[in-house]
Amino acid sequence: MSVIESTKPGAFISLSAAADILGISVHTLRRRIAAGELPAFRTGRRIIRVRVGDLEKMLRRVPSAGSW
Repeated sequence: MSVIESTKPGAFISLSAAADILGISVHTLRRRIAAGELPAFRTGRRIIRVRVGDLEKMLRRVPSAGSW
């Protein structure tokens, strides 16, 4: 079971936790948020959280040669 599957889809997590789950940098996540590709929510002035379910939606399957 992956980390995404073991976390509730509606749960909010920090950008650093989300970056660890996806194996990308926090800076890349911030660029995705700025581009409108990933919804994010601010709690207070500095704290930003994302939903686990939105991380799953951001991922796209890469087609294999046999699935065309």
